[in-house]
Amino acid sequence: MGRVTVRRPVRMLSESGQRRRPDSLAAEEPLEIRVGGKALVVTMRTPGHDVELAHGFLLSEGVVGSAADVYGARYCDGVDDQGRNTYNVLDVTLAEGVAPPETGVERNFYTTSSCGVCGKAALDAVKLKTRFAPGQSRFSVTPEVLSGLPDTLRQKQKVFASTGGLHAAGLFRADGTLLAVREDVGRHNAVDKVLGWALLEGRVPLSDVGLLVSGRASFELVQKAAMAGIPLLAAVSAPSSLAVELAEENGMTLVGFLRGASMNLYTGEQRVLEPVAV
Repeated sequence: MGRVTVRRPVRMLSESGQRRRPDSLAAEEPLEIRVGGKALVVTMRTPGHDVELAHGFLLSEGVVGSAADVYGARYCDGVDDQGRNTYNVLDVTLAEGVAPPETGVERNFYTTSSCGVCGKAALDAVKLKTRFAPGQSRFSVTPEVLSGLPDTLRQKQKVFASTGGLHAAGLFRADGTLLAVREDVGRHNAVDKVLGWALLEGRVPLSDVGLLVSGRASFELVQKAAMAGIPLLAAVSAPSSLAVELAEENGMTLVGFLRGASMNLYTGEQRVLEPVAV
């Protein structure tokens, strides 16, 4: 498995002068995901939880809906200049009877760590229809629980603590309990990893949990949540206009600028209960 962090020397300048010291950087390496031996996508990611990443990606693209749809996943031979396996090629075998990805799922060239849908082969393939309807979920949460989630998520971000360079995604219950947290240089990868965890644990559809992300709420993150049946997405930063529109179309709750007791409710505000009167 590739390294999660990389140590590099750095010249540090400050008001008190300058010094040289080693610095920890978040690792970023390509991962090629194949299905049945055929290349599907290359994404720039932080090594680790690659099987979850592949499962979550296939779930969010509508290829699979449960762990039973995947027969197996294995690393293929991919070597560096010294002949060592890079673990950067993962081949997924679908279960018998599961249709392979449509052509529209394939990406042109590669997906960067900052963009989840940049390489879609056709514009009409961008918006997907979920097999799990998040709008039917009765999930609800209090503002008090939401306000404590960012700090709880940060405490679970072990690699971020040493590098400051990773996004995080976490699944949480109505009482604020975090079920799983994953980190990655790509926000969409972090979400795919946590969705892949849920798929492998037999928890999909995720109609009884919310999704918290450490950055902004973009279109692709709302779509990934919808494809997993998640009724509420909360982000510490701003949502995009298309993210709000998509959340509304799917009957989802979208929370933005979640910082302490302050937050904006853009859609589905009925799932965020009124504050408890004192």
